[in-house]
Amino acid sequence: MRPSFSMSGVVDLSALKQPSAPAAARPAEPGAAPDSASGAAASGAGSAVIDVTEADFQTAVLERSLQTPVVLMLGASWSEQSTQLRATLEKLAGEFGGAFLLAHVDAEASPRLVQALRVQGIPSVKAIVGGELIGEFAGAQPEAQVRQWLTELLTLAEREFGMAPGAAAGRAAAEPPMDPALSAAYDAIESGDLDGAARALQNVLSQNPNHPEAKPALAQVELMRRTAGVNPAQAAARAEAEPTNIDARTAAADAVMATGDAETALTLLLDTVRDFTGEERDKARTLLLDYFELLGPQDPRVVKARGRLTSLLF
Repeated sequence: MRPSFSMSGVVDLSALKQPSAPAAARPAEPGAAPDSASGAAASGAGSAVIDVTEADFQTAVLERSLQTPVVLMLGASWSEQSTQLRATLEKLAGEFGGAFLLAHVDAEASPRLVQALRVQGIPSVKAIVGGELIGEFAGAQPEAQVRQWLTELLTLAEREFGMAPGAAAGRAAAEPPMDPALSAAYDAIESGDLDGAARALQNVLSQNPNHPEAKPALAQVELMRRTAGVNPAQAAARAEAEPTNIDARTAAADAVMATGDAETALTLLLDTVRDFTGEERDKARTLLLDYFELLGPQDPRVVKARGRLTSLLF
């Protein structure tokens, strides 16, 4: 899936701004780490990745976003998804050559930021440009989709804010040209044509069955098709009321997966594999393999789930 950006969705973050104090009024505590932004700037290549707190959010994020797009990730140490997503974003921050600033926030230590940014789940990623929130996504997404999201963010920052005119050249050097068929699929997703997106991705896979980006993208599109118009709470209630209904159980897992909570969705399907036999079990197993494709073979949640699936089947 390729999340899109829209200026109509801009959220003003002025409520998070604090009056600037003279440097002398804010002395560093003994042994304290240097300011996130300045410390990062002094580190050369590492300046594209910083840690941020409520105290330095204005200078490290809001003020920096006036010059450079900021990708703000809110995560938690206990969350495997946060660990995975942070690693993906840090890798891409280097790949994009400093075209954006990656700022990480410990959500548990910064409840005011979590509330002000309307965070619904951990991990959560917010795009901030010109002091405004212009895009977001939740959950650990496949690297290809995160890369495309970042590309759209930088394109919008250039077009609407006149920011980082050299970023496009840096991205061109970092990324190979996109397959036209993939581009057609993503355009179809943006226009709401999920059937067209599926056809385009299937066409790519007919030519290259092991295409690394088309396979997870198709799994995401199929998930979107299955969950269009589905209410997660209602799906969960139905599964609880009808525990022997395989369709209700798999639909509930899909609904959870669509919210970005992959760990819970995997657990629901593994429990379904445990509880059913024959064709019903095979349906749950097949859907589980689709989730593995969507998340990627190196995802720690997939590695763990594969181990449990093997023990259940053999």
